[in-house]
Order: sequence, then structure tokens, then C-alpha cells
Amino acid sequence: MKTYSLKKGLAALWYPFIFGFYLFCTPALARNTLHSPLSQQQTQISGIVTDGALPLSGVSISVKNQKNITVTDFDGKFVITVSANDILIFTYIGYKTIEIPVAKRLMVNVQMQEDTTTLQEVKINAGYYSVKQSERTGSIAKITAKDIDKQPVTNILSAMQGRMAGVTITQTTGTPGGGFDVQIRGTNSLRTDGNQPLYIIDGVPYASNSISNNNISSIIIPSSNVSPLSTINPSDIESIEVLKDADATAIYGSRGANGVILINTKKGKEGKTRFTINTNTAVGNVTRYMNLMHTDQYLEMRKEAFANDGIVKYPAAAYDINGTWDQSRYTDWQKELIGGTAQINDGQISINSGSAQTQFLLSGNYHNETTVFPGDYKYKRGGANFNLNHQSADNKFKINLSASYSSQNNNLPANDFTREARSLSPNAPALYDNFGNLNWENGTFNNPLSNLEAVYKANTANLIANTILSYQIIPELEIKTNIGFSNLHYDETRTSPSTIYNPSLGLGSESSSLFVNNSTRESWIIEPQLNWSKKISNGKIELLAGATFQQQKTSQLVQEADGFASNSLIYDLASATYLYVFTNQQTQYKYQAFFGRVNFNWKDRYIVNFTGRRDGSSRFGPGNQFANFGAVGAAWLFSREPLLENKIISFGKLRASYGTTGNDQIGDYNFLDTYSSAGNNYQGTVGLQPNRLYNANFGWETNKKMEIALDLGFIQDRIFLTTAFYRNRSSNQLVGVPLPGTTGFNSILANLNATVENTGLELTIRTVNIEKQNFKWTTNLNLTVPKNNLIAFPQLENSTYVNQYVIGKSINIQKVYNYIGLNTQTGIYQFEDINKDGKISSPDDRQTVKDFSPKYYGGLQNQFNLKRWQLDFLFQYVKQENWNSISMLGLPGGMSNKTEEVLNRWQNPGDTGPYQMYSSGTNSLVTATNNLYTNSNAAITDASYLRLKNISLSYNLPENSLKNLKCRISLQGQNILTFTSYKGADPEFIVSGFLPPLKIYALGLQLIF
Repeated sequence: MKTYSLKKGLAALWYPFIFGFYLFCTPALARNTLHSPLSQQQTQISGIVTDGALPLSGVSISVKNQKNITVTDFDGKFVITVSANDILIFTYIGYKTIEIPVAKRLMVNVQMQEDTTTLQEVKINAGYYSVKQSERTGSIAKITAKDIDKQPVTNILSAMQGRMAGVTITQTTGTPGGGFDVQIRGTNSLRTDGNQPLYIIDGVPYASNSISNNNISSIIIPSSNVSPLSTINPSDIESIEVLKDADATAIYGSRGANGVILINTKKGKEGKTRFTINTNTAVGNVTRYMNLMHTDQYLEMRKEAFANDGIVKYPAAAYDINGTWDQSRYTDWQKELIGGTAQINDGQISINSGSAQTQFLLSGNYHNETTVFPGDYKYKRGGANFNLNHQSADNKFKINLSASYSSQNNNLPANDFTREARSLSPNAPALYDNFGNLNWENGTFNNPLSNLEAVYKANTANLIANTILSYQIIPELEIKTNIGFSNLHYDETRTSPSTIYNPSLGLGSESSSLFVNNSTRESWIIEPQLNWSKKISNGKIELLAGATFQQQKTSQLVQEADGFASNSLIYDLASATYLYVFTNQQTQYKYQAFFGRVNFNWKDRYIVNFTGRRDGSSRFGPGNQFANFGAVGAAWLFSREPLLENKIISFGKLRASYGTTGNDQIGDYNFLDTYSSAGNNYQGTVGLQPNRLYNANFGWETNKKMEIALDLGFIQDRIFLTTAFYRNRSSNQLVGVPLPGTTGFNSILANLNATVENTGLELTIRTVNIEKQNFKWTTNLNLTVPKNNLIAFPQLENSTYVNQYVIGKSINIQKVYNYIGLNTQTGIYQFEDINKDGKISSPDDRQTVKDFSPKYYGGLQNQFNLKRWQLDFLFQYVKQENWNSISMLGLPGGMSNKTEEVLNRWQNPGDTGPYQMYSSGTNSLVTATNNLYTNSNAAITDASYLRLKNISLSYNLPENSLKNLKCRISLQGQNILTFTSYKGADPEFIVSGFLPPLKIYALGLQLIF
């Protein structure tokens, strides 16, 4: 029997090519088991099932008290054989069951209504297994394609912002291809590179850390945080699940220390062949500008600064005020340099079809995006996605094939113009002269558009493929194998041609340079598994056992080329006079694990879940390569107790979990003595130099997680509340331990007995406010109140970390000076002299602690459905502090623009400011106190905000007017409105000199036929 099923499974791989014939085969009529064929005449009736706007596929239609069952196809259509006196029952997960008498009708069209109660029966993906929402013991948050499709985003991480409790996602730049900072329940590791979650795409682990080079991309993308996830098309995503607590993440062992993000692409569905076309046109602009000075205010500041410094004759280099530049001229440099409109165009076409045994989906997509910067720059992405599902006729053999390929071409200026947009004098000269050439104003103006000559390019090719094979040996036992492969190839360059310099310098192509980065990351994974389930009396037991074998290879070559015969040859390394190799390395990471799960469910009320994993990593030395991790989770569905059934509480569950996960995010070969080329030629030989000391004794970081949660549903789950308290303690921290200078190294990687604790309260509320046949209003609210705390750090006061951390405080703190006010007689800032030595200096007086962790954050979503109209909007809110604009724009009085707030300055004795007297930079006391001010608590302000993160309005045209063509028109917006008291640019991510996230408006059209 085994052989027969396997042959049928392999043969069925040809079904997509012959599906046209197969799908139109006439199904055999089901035998009526309760009525004799002679006693009542039977006939076929048909119809369409919708949710009021769109057809529903997979709806089960059965004849009451009979075994006659069918399901709706992709168009929501069905055909079933019945008798005149029969009753049809329509059932679909998440919707209310409907019973309709046949009554001699030949057509029955049904509109189903959502049922929040049955949403608890929907299965969610927990990684190696799936579980009903009502029966999960772990903490799992989820968004689906319905949420993603409403947002005009280019990176799937952006689609998650504000929609999940316990998950903070911050966009680090508005530049295309830029990265995101993702944290699940806080910061666990003292290492900044040790807090990334694990990403799994269709069963394939996907490394999210950037392989960009800091020498090449850091001046256009902050911290070179180029996101590999930007290669994934958001429209290809079916769902995203985030695993948070120990019960959900321990089965991933060391890889789940910082949470797990499961990304699942869309799959083929049963039904006739369907084509779907999605087009989207959008425009993007900067969300907020700084309120900078106009020319008259700026010149007033500059004149007063020189007067305060006792300078009567303005310096020759003070072009803005000494008469060299037109003092009546005004340019809003923010609008000039970052005030453009980004044009965004998206297109996608997909084909979907399948029979009961075989379904497939094939799609292709294209994305084209310009920038808000001057110049003709574009970010392009194209890709294809394929999925094939097949199961044998006896449902024993199953295979799922998925593959996606994408290619990116990112063409940007080598420099971000945001810094110049905020700092240039408002009376600076025009960008172009009368002949249309760049204006250098006789050598007095460093024209920012000269940076247009320097170009940053990044080309990315990304392949992800996965195969899942399973076979049911006996009804209770299934064998399964997951095989995955990924390949990421990344090429980036940055040019610095001589044309970026003032022509008066006389520099030619011999001063031009090129930086090149060629990187490849390739990995494969094999995961054999066994699944066994058995019903025992009033209970059910499930067992899962499996293994993981993974390998990842990374290679990188970074070079600098200087001096070219001509700038037209700048991309030709062979034409360079000098060639330097910064990095030329290949690394290999090997990982293996054995994992298991035991789940016991008694009477659908008492559930216990045990998970365990033994991990092995090549990143640790002999004797420390293996570690054990595990968790236990339990749930009590008390609403199913006989005493509480049919009461006000429609659903009630108390759940808890405790366990350990680990962390090996330390890079490869850190336990070994490693050497690199010295790059210096000695007697004809280039030698080696040590760059890392041997230490095979360090081991895994350990994260102990605890959670207790309560799920409550009221009034048939029309009001559903989830409250969770969590505590995560990460210990055995892997950090650099300081060494004496005589060793030749500053530090050595080792385990430090420091413990970081993250605690928090998560609240999620879903309400169905109104539910009528033609109108529905639902609300979703999530709130997280987190707290980060360094609870242990032995000998902190004697370590090099003494000025960075404080026991009992967050690890996201910064120590600053304590500002005590403005001296109203002298007009100079005053600071607390903590050590009473008569001077203000670091680190002794830099002891005031400011916490940059969010105090709370969350989102509020509302959705309205009125017949064929749907309106959806999401507000995101964050309570936080951060650096203000004063800390970023330099000394008030210097030759750079400032915000208007510094006009409230000290001028005469008795003035209260709050800002001190101006200076052009020659007054050393004013300059010094301004530097202290920008590193004090006075430069830190409330950066909380409430943002209309997303709004979507859509309309589905009536199908009967379009002849089997479904059409939906949508208008969407992202980052539309921001309410904040923050005096600066965008409060979401504050990095001086980099473009903030963009505000986007999009018009979309979807056609299905």
C-alpha cells in the first residue's frame, strides 16, 4: 500500500499541466443514505457563498442527516444533489453555521456572517506543529494577508508595526532598502548584535543580519543596516506568526532566545483556474520637517554671536554674513534636498488552480520606487513565487514545494542629503548657475548636489526553496521531512569621483576612488520528523520527535580602488592605480539539534505541553558545543467546565509557561585564535597578524522565560480579552571582557555572570461593536507596558562597563550630565558638579541616568464593513524619551541653521533663556558648555507620539455587472498623521542626518477572473 501511494503521489506532480481536463470532470453523485432513490426525485442545485462582498472558498455544504457533502470552489460556487425536502447546512471556520431548506429551488445563494466564537477553532502555525487557537498553551501573535494587503509597504516588517503586543518594530530610515530594529519582549543581550529574532520563511531559517559593509553604505543607510527581508514581496505573504514565550520558542532552542517570526507565503487552492492582477501606484513624502530659521532670524543669530564674541570684522570664511552671499536670499533647504516626491509603482500577477489532490500557485511581481532626494535614483525589485501542494487519493502521501526568487537593484546617492537639508545656511547660494552647471559661488560654497556624482549601488539576488514530504504510515503515525535551501548574493559599490570636489581644487580622476563589496550567504537545512497522535479515553496525546541539520556558508570580499586614468573607468578595478583589500573571508556555521514535544489534552479542558531541544553549534569550543533547552506550558479552559457552560463568559482560559532558551549569536570562530593578513610587505612577503585570542571555555547565553496569561471571551466572544504577564531573564552574557594592554588585545570574548531581566504586561482586546447583515464594526487594541532591568553584574564598578550600565536600571540607559539651569547673569549653562572638584568633566560628573526604553506602546485598529465598502485604520502609539533637535544641530551662532526655538536665548543680565548666549565658536566657555548641554538631560525630551499608521478604504464592484470579473479599488495611506510634542523631525527613529520614514498615499486596483 505504501508503494502504491507513493507512485500516485509522484505521478500527480504532472497534474498542474492537465488540470483543465481534471477540474471539469463530473463528480459522482453522493448516495442518499436515508432516502430510497425511488421514494423521492433528486436534482442538482447550485449557488454562490460569499461574506457579503467576496466569495468564500472551502465552505462545507452538507445535507442534514446525510453523508452528502461538497465544498465551494475558489469562486465560492458549489453544486450538490438533493431532494426537495432536504435541508442544506453551510459551515465554515470563523463564520456562523446556516441551515437553508431546499424547497424545490434550483439555486441557493448564501451570505455568511463571521462568528467570533468559532475563531477560537482556527489553527495557527507554531512552527513544527499547528494548534487550535483555543488550545494553545504558548503566546503567539498573528497577522494575515488581510492585514498586510491594506498597507502600501515594501518591507513585511513595516506591516507588523503597531499590530502585536510585545513586539516593537522601528524603521531606521526612509531610504529604500533600509533596515528595521525588531525586538520581541525587550532587549536580552548586552551585545547589540545578539538581540535579533529568528526568522523562518516557509520552514527555512533566514538570516536577517545585514551583509553590507560599513565603509560602503553607512553614509546613506544608518549603521549599514541593509535589510535582507526587503527582498521579500509583502503581497506574497499569507500570514506572519510571532512566537514569544518559552512554550512557543523552546522547541527552537538557542535560535528562539529572542523570539521567532514565522513567515508563510501564499499557497495554491482548490478550484478552477483563477488569474489575479494587483496594481498599485503611490507617492511618498517626508512625514515631518524641522521648524528651522528663516534668513532674517538666522542672520540675527549670526550677528549677535559675533557681537557676543567681541568680533566686529567678520572673518573671510563667514560667507553667509560678510557680504559674500546675498543676505536677502532664502531657500528652504529641507524642501529643496529632501522635499521631493517618491514615485512608487507595484504590479503583481498570479495564477491559482487545483483539484482536490493537487493545487498550485504561480506569481510574479515588480516594484519600482524613486527617492525624495534630487536626482534620478531608483530602487527596483522583481521576483517570482511558486507553490505546489499534492496529496495522494488515499491522503497518506503529501508533498509541498515552494520556491521564491527575487532580484533587487538599488541605485541611491552615496550620501543622505538630510544633514545638509537641516544645516545649510538659509541664504546659501543657488544650486545651479545661469548656465545650468553646479554653482560653487567662486569656491565659497560646498554645493550639496556635488554628492549626486557619488553613487551607491546594491544588487541583490535572493533564492528561497523548500520541500515538505510526509507520509502517514498508520492512522496515528506520520513521518515528515523538511528540506530547505537559501542563497543570498549581494554586490554593492560606492563611488567617490573627483567631480564631487570643488573644481577650484584642481583635482582629477587620480583622486577618484571606488569601494566594492561582494558577499554571498548560502544555507541548507534538513529536518526529519515523526508525529504520533492517539485518543485515549477522554483525552488525546500527541508526540513529536525530530532533528535539525543546518549549515551556512558566508563569503565576503571588500576592496578599495584609488586613482583612475578616467572617471569613466571608475567601476573597472583593473584601471585603478592602487588596490586595497579590506576583507577577504569565508566562514562556515554548522548547527544540529534534536527536539521533541509531548502534548496531552484531557476532555478539551486540561492541556499540558512539554518541549525540549538539544542544540549543537560550531560557534563554541570543544566541550561547550552542546546545550539543552526546554519548556513546559499548561492551560485550563475553565469555560468548558460544566458549571460555567452557557454563562456570561463564553470563553475562558488560564495558561502559564516556563522554560529556557539559549543564544549563539556571536559570530563564527570566536573561540579560536584567528589571524588576518597584515597588508604590509616585509622583504617581499606579506605577513599575518593575530586578531582574536583563543578561549574555548565560553558557552551559551541562557534565557529563562516565564509567562502567565488569561484569555476571556464575553457575549459569544464579541468581547475578547487577553492579558499576559511575562518575565525573561537572560544570563551568562557573552561580552568582551577587558584585558591588559600588554596582551596586545583590548578584550576577549567570555561569559559574564550578568543578568538582564525583561518584565512586562501585555493587553489585547478585540470587540465586535456592531454586527448586522450589511454593517459590521470591529475594534482591536493592544497595549504593552515593558520594563528592562540589569539585575546582576558582578564587579561592575571595576569593569570598563561602569560608565555604561547601572545595576537596577535598564541596559538602554545613557549617563548624562545633570543640567541645573541657566545663569541669568552670565547667560551660561550650569551643571551639577557631582564630585565637587570645581569642574565639570566626564565620567565623574556624567552620572545622571536617562532611560531610552519605551514606557509603553501599542496600537488601536478599527474596521468598518458597509455592504461592499470597507474602511480600516490603525493608530500606533509610543511613550518614550529621546534626544531633541538641539542635540543634533550644533552650536547656536555657528554657520549652520538651527530650529526657531533657540531664538528664546539669553541676551542681557536677568534674561531666563532658556537657551544660553550665542557664539560663533570662538568663545571657548560657551562652546564647552554647549557641548555639555548636548550631552545632558536638558537635551533629552519627550518623544512620545500617536500616529495614524495606516488607513485603507476599499470598494468591491458588483460581480453581476462585470461578468465573472471581480474588481476591488482601494485607497491606502501609511504614516499619514503624527501627533507629538517632540520638537524635531520624526520621533519614531531619531538618528541625526538620516532620512525619516516616509508618508505614503497609494491607489490600488485588484482584478480576479
